[in-house]
Amino acid sequence: MKTTFYSNGKLLITGEYLVLDGAKAFALPTKFGQNLIVAKGENNEIEWKSYDANDTVWFEDTITFAEIIDNPETETETIKSTLINILHEAYVLNPDFLNDSDGYQISTQLTFPKNWGLGTSSTLLNNIAQWTKIDAFTLLKNSFGGSGYDIACAQNNTPILYHLQQDLPIIETVDFDPEFSQNLHFVYLNKKQSSKAAITAYYNNKNNNLAKIIANNDKITQTVIQAKSGKEFAKALAIHEAEMSNILEMQTIKERLFPDFEGVIKSLGAWGGDFVMAISKDDPTEYFTNKGYETILTYNEMIFT
Repeated sequence: MKTTFYSNGKLLITGEYLVLDGAKAFALPTKFGQNLIVAKGENNEIEWKSYDANDTVWFEDTITFAEIIDNPETETETIKSTLINILHEAYVLNPDFLNDSDGYQISTQLTFPKNWGLGTSSTLLNNIAQWTKIDAFTLLKNSFGGSGYDIACAQNNTPILYHLQQDLPIIETVDFDPEFSQNLHFVYLNKKQSSKAAITAYYNNKNNNLAKIIANNDKITQTVIQAKSGKEFAKALAIHEAEMSNILEMQTIKERLFPDFEGVIKSLGAWGGDFVMAISKDDPTEYFTNKGYETILTYNEMIFT
C-alpha cells in the first residue's frame, strides 16, 4: 500500500525580500512540483530515494528512527543532515508517525529539473507535513525559516496574494487570468548566486523608511494583479524592479544581462538566481536563445490557467 502526496512549485512575482516584513506578495503556483510516495518499511528506519525529473537518483540513503529522534549534530551540513532535521522537527510536532510505524520506504519525484529552483525544499516540506499530519508553516518556521509564501504556493492551484500578519500567514486566492498571457515568458538563467549581498543591503536599507516602502510595494502589487493590459502590467513591474534595485543596491537583471531587450524583465524571488519573467510584444524566444538561454517557457506551460 503506497500513499502519494504532491505539492506545487512557486514563482514570486512581487514582494521579494519585503514579504519577510509584512509586505503583500503576489505569487504564482506552478504546474511543476514534487511527489512524495510513502510505503511500509521495516527495521525502524526510512529507506529514502529522491529522483530528479529525468528519473535519475540525486539522493539516496537510509535514515534510522533514532537519528530522527536525536537529530545529532554534524560538522558540515549535508542533504542527509538537512533531511534528518526536517524529520526531527516533524517528529517533535507529531511523534505518532514514528511511534506507530516499523519503518518506511519513501521516494520523492520532481516534475521539474532540480536546478530550476521552483521549490525543491518547499515542496518537500509541504509533502512531509501532509504525510506526518502537521502544519507546514510551523514545520517551515522550525526548520528552514522564511516567509512561507512558497508553502502557500505548494498548497494552492491558483495565484495568491500572501503576507505575514503578526508572523501568521495570510493567504488570499487571486483571480488572475490575463488576456495578455501570450506576452509573458519565463526564462531560466542558470546563474545560481549567493543572496547574502542582497540580503545584507536589504537589511541595511529597509529601516530607512520601511512603512513607506511596504505601502508602495502593496500599491504596485495591486496594480499588477488588476492590470487590464500588458502595458500597464509591464510598467508596474518595471517600477517594482527599479525600486528593489535601489533598496538592494544591485543592478536589475535587465541592466546587467539584457540591456537591449525590447520589453520588461522582472526578477522572480531572490535576485540573481533562477527564472525571470520577460514581458514583450513579440515572442522573445529567438532573442534569449541567441544569448545562450535555451529554457524559455510560456505562461501557459508554467502556470495553472
